[in-house]
Amino acid sequence: MVHANRILATLSANQAKEIRMNTNPGLIGRKVGMTQLIEADGTVIPCTVVRADSIIVGKRTQAKDGYTALIVGLGERKEKHTNKAQAGMYKAAGVSPKRELVELRCSTEAADAIEVGAELKVEDTFAIGQFVDVQSTSKGKGFAGVMKRYNFAGAPGSHGTHEYFRHGGSIGMNMTPGRVFKGKKMPGQMGNKTVSVLSQKVVKIVGEDNLVLVKGGIPGGKNALVVIRGAVKKKNAGKPA
Repeated sequence: MVHANRILATLSANQAKEIRMNTNPGLIGRKVGMTQLIEADGTVIPCTVVRADSIIVGKRTQAKDGYTALIVGLGERKEKHTNKAQAGMYKAAGVSPKRELVELRCSTEAADAIEVGAELKVEDTFAIGQFVDVQSTSKGKGFAGVMKRYNFAGAPGSHGTHEYFRHGGSIGMNMTPGRVFKGKKMPGQMGNKTVSVLSQKVVKIVGEDNLVLVKGGIPGGKNALVVIRGAVKKKNAGKPA
């Protein structure tokens, strides 16, 4: 069996990127917070509530842009805060300026099936029991040491340890290679990174309020921008059979 990396190596960069990219249907929304659902047998399911008031603002086409995608908008933006280029795009789409814009890669058939200016309905995009991939920006923790950032044990608390209790230890190398390897775990910025959580289950959909409840936690704080798409590692975009 030929390894997947060897197959990707024989393809062009754009072809390889298309293979790796999630093109399943999805939408964007704001994280409202967490709650729990109680099933008939008493099982408690922790879940995150996402309000997804998404609207199609524009499209990317293979002929013009070299790839196919939907430009999805969320939230309202004042016109005085919108530059002329964006204002022209919103005017052509017949929608008000949006605070957030996200491109969602999709197939040509999916892009042709929806019109610019249309609202993405939660109940039309996802189904209860479907597995989805969620992506958001994690909470920023600021500059953190190795004990907080990477769960290092730290130095012994006694036996002559001085001013070294929370240090990371030696990072040096010998004459060979004579440098510190890239990626060495050291103090630095913690959090505030784009984090994806794969194969989370949709437990409830509230269509009239455009709410989708996803089992488990989603990175980020309240009002964080969340991208939800059908699971890339499941068959049929994660939808139940």
